[in-house]
Amino acid sequence: RRYMLVFCTPFAFLFVLLGLSIPSPHSKNLSSPLRQLFFSFSILFSMSGLVAGSASSSSSSSGSAAPGFSGVCLYFYADWHPSHSQLSAVFKALVSVCPLIEFKSIPAETTPSLVDKYGVNVVPTTILCTNNGTVFAKIDTADVAEITRQVTLLNKTKSETSSANLTENLISSSASPPSSSSNTQQANSSNNQSSEPESSAPPSSTPHHPDLPPPVLSKIKSLLSSSPVLLVMKGTPSSPSCGFSRQAVELLREAKVSFSSYDILANPDVRAGLKVHSDWPTYPQLYVRAELQGGLDILKEMSAEGDLAEQLGVEKEVSIDDRLKELTTRSRVIVFMKGLPSAPKCGFSRQIVEILDRSSPDGYDSFNILEDPTVRAELKRYSDWPTYPQLYVEGELVGGLDVVREME
Repeated sequence: RRYMLVFCTPFAFLFVLLGLSIPSPHSKNLSSPLRQLFFSFSILFSMSGLVAGSASSSSSSSGSAAPGFSGVCLYFYADWHPSHSQLSAVFKALVSVCPLIEFKSIPAETTPSLVDKYGVNVVPTTILCTNNGTVFAKIDTADVAEITRQVTLLNKTKSETSSANLTENLISSSASPPSSSSNTQQANSSNNQSSEPESSAPPSSTPHHPDLPPPVLSKIKSLLSSSPVLLVMKGTPSSPSCGFSRQAVELLREAKVSFSSYDILANPDVRAGLKVHSDWPTYPQLYVRAELQGGLDILKEMSAEGDLAEQLGVEKEVSIDDRLKELTTRSRVIVFMKGLPSAPKCGFSRQIVEILDRSSPDGYDSFNILEDPTVRAELKRYSDWPTYPQLYVEGELVGGLDVVREME
């Protein structure tokens, strides 16, 4: 073992040199995760030698086994996250070179009590705790180099108390949250952009906004009034940046609630100011007619109690086919045309209006397709008729101008 340090050190320097030779993240050839891996493995090789040397020294001096665990590494993950496979490989490597750390992988989406306990709001999140239960570091990014650095630092921490039941205590949902150390505060100061605990308390009826800068307050008011139903989230509905936002989108879509969204990560001032304005500390936040309804927990409770759209007081999203059926049957005779009967916007529409004026003593209804691009495009598919005008009688397509001419 005493030769392990001499054996591993050259490999460590080799990996450092390879890492430095890889292009920066701004290069088009290779991305930063690969560079991070080279640096991480250099640290791991260095640690292998140090651990071996330390173990050899300890065994030669006292003849006893290695000291107790220095702490626990809790890795909160989700299978769908693209960094999960990479981080799993890193943690497997760390297990062998950091023998004083217990490693525990926790599926974030199936352990809500632990997620709330540790204030985990994004995946991946890595939480390191000392053997007395104090949080040593919290990293809520997939930064391999930072995770490796913090784990190796904790591995060097002297074990002063027994840790036989440490892991069981830390992952017990009934235990109180661990206190934070000064090192945790330093880690959070660099990674606090996504670390926000989920709250299930009811929203305050009166918004608070003391000392908010006028531009921020104006932006918030404009944002909240921009849509009848607004989900303020991390990311977008098609690409959520956290599991909680993704779940909120799924709940709204399952309930067929039509909503707009705002990516709170795009504006740090609005992100901080909206928490104060609404007196709600976490995201996502759902607003209906500019009134805060709550976060994910509130949405889950409402969904479990019954129809979410009904409880929110909003109409369900209507499919385009249902809307077209409603339009084509709203009157016994209706013509879909360009413009209005009193002001046609094309010669074909003008001619069909003249025919209908002569042959429809009971009158007819009309719809200006130029005012609704969606109806204009989808009605062609719905009726399997490629041109306008189109005439419907009792919900059934009669045809276009040529057909109406023949019938006349």
